[in-house]
Amino acid sequence: MCKWCFSHGTNGEKWYMNAKNYSNQLADEMNLKDYLSEQWQHYEQIYIRKIMGVSSKDLGYKLKMPIIGRVVRNMAENMIHSEKKNRKGVRADGHFGQVIPLEDGKIILSELAAEPIICNYCMCRWQRRGEKEAVCINFGALSEVIEKLPRFIPKDRAVRLDREAAVKQLEENNKKGYIASVWFQPVPYISAICSCENPECGAFTLRNSFDINIMYKAEYIISLNQDNCQGCKSCVSWCQLGALKYIPSMKRVIVDYDKCVGCGVCRHACENDALKLIPREEFPGYNGKY
Repeated sequence: MCKWCFSHGTNGEKWYMNAKNYSNQLADEMNLKDYLSEQWQHYEQIYIRKIMGVSSKDLGYKLKMPIIGRVVRNMAENMIHSEKKNRKGVRADGHFGQVIPLEDGKIILSELAAEPIICNYCMCRWQRRGEKEAVCINFGALSEVIEKLPRFIPKDRAVRLDREAAVKQLEENNKKGYIASVWFQPVPYISAICSCENPECGAFTLRNSFDINIMYKAEYIISLNQDNCQGCKSCVSWCQLGALKYIPSMKRVIVDYDKCVGCGVCRHACENDALKLIPREEFPGYNGKY
C-alpha cells in the first residue's frame, strides 16, 4: 500500500476506498467550494504557474541543474502534496492522483462518490491538443463548481449522470485505451476520476518529463502469462507508457515492470487471457514502488 493509504485509508484499505474522503460533510468542514472555485476558475494557469519564480517553460532546463533542480522539484512536490490549512486552489496545493484499474473505478462510482456526478471536458486534452472530449467524471462539491463554468460543459449531451450511467461512461473511456486515475482535490477530499492519455495528461507530463510525482502508479501491476501469450502484439499498441514490448526472436511480449503503471488497459487487447492485474505488494521487488 502507498503511504497515502496509511494516512487516509481505513482498516488497511486503499485511500480512495475510504468513504469518508468523498463525503459532503468533509467538503463542508474544509470549505472546499472556495478552494475548488479558485482552482477551476484559473485552471489554465495551474500548469504554467511559477515555482520559485520559474515558469513551466523553463522548468526542464532548471531541473537539470544539480542544486537548483533539486530545490525546485522539492518545492513543487511540497505544493502538490500539501496538507496544510488554507491551501491555494490556483496553485493546486494538495492536488494529486493515482492510477486505478477499471474495477476500482466502478466501485467508486457505484458506491462511494458523492452526488451530483457529472461528465465534463478534459482540459488537459483541450490545452495540449485543442480538442474537447467529455471524459472527466467529477463528483460532489467539484461538480457543483464546474457546472457554473460554461467552458468545461458539453453542449450536446446531458452533463449530470446517475451512478449506472457514470459507470458506463468510465467503461467506454477505458475501452478506448484511456488511463483512469482518481484524485485528491485537495487531500483528503476525493472529487474526480479522470480518463486521459499520455502525453496529453498534465500529470503524466510532469512525472515523465520533469520527474515530479503528481501521479502515482496503481496499487497493481500487470502480470503476463507467457504460456497464454500468442505473440499477436495487440497489447503493445495499447500501452501508452511503453511497458509492453514484442520480442521477435521469442515471438512473445515482455513487460518492462519499471514502466508499468498498473492501469490494466492492455487487458482489453488480449483475447488469450495472458494479462491480468495483481496487487503491487505481491510482485517481488515492486512493493512500495509508486
